[in-house]
Amino acid sequence: MHKDRLIIALDVDSEDKALEAVRRLKKSARFFKVGFELFSSCGPDIVGKIRKSGCEVFLDLKFHDIPNTVAKAARSVTGLGVYMFNVHALGGFDMMKAAAVACAEEATRLKIAKPRILAVTVLTSMDENALKKTGINYNISSQVVRLAKLAKDAGLDGVVASPQEAKIIRESLGKDFLIVTPGVRPASAEPGDQKRIATPKEAIDAGADFIVVGRPILEAGDPVKSAQDILKEISA
Repeated sequence: MHKDRLIIALDVDSEDKALEAVRRLKKSARFFKVGFELFSSCGPDIVGKIRKSGCEVFLDLKFHDIPNTVAKAARSVTGLGVYMFNVHALGGFDMMKAAAVACAEEATRLKIAKPRILAVTVLTSMDENALKKTGINYNISSQVVRLAKLAKDAGLDGVVASPQEAKIIRESLGKDFLIVTPGVRPASAEPGDQKRIATPKEAIDAGADFIVVGRPILEAGDPVKSAQDILKEISA
């Protein structure tokens, strides 16, 4: 179903705003993203409240620390029952492997489905110049594929990458590797702080399994219509 490929980013600062958005939009999308702003405002309880509404949660906290610390965080969020969560690929192989092992062990212990773990490659707010300023001299596509392969070797389920790299990731990593693409904007929407963007149809055609859309839906005059228009674009 097309609604199962749309993740709506709950980039809001309160539980009331988040749950109202879920209530209005859950017929258009089964997945909702909880990021730093909402998690910092409401804590982990927000995950259970979204799940209680019949929806799934992508927990977008981008863990990036020493392997032991990230493994403990992975155990904690596994217990929340999230559908998927992410870590930063630049944390390295050992960190990603520790997260994968801890997540699998905790899911087995709790007798629940194991969350999918994604590796963040290069943020969609960065362009070639911004990447080079960090000391990384590969072009963005090469860097993204290198990190995607490292994530797969470490036992992760997929990556978060811009839609502009979705095609080369799919060609390099195969059909069973998840690709989640933020930086998705309908043609009529402003890019905001995103640099590497594409339309919903372009992202899906390039090989994305999921597209993440936040402000173009939540800030629209009619959020439900905006979400439905995106689903129509995907189906086209």
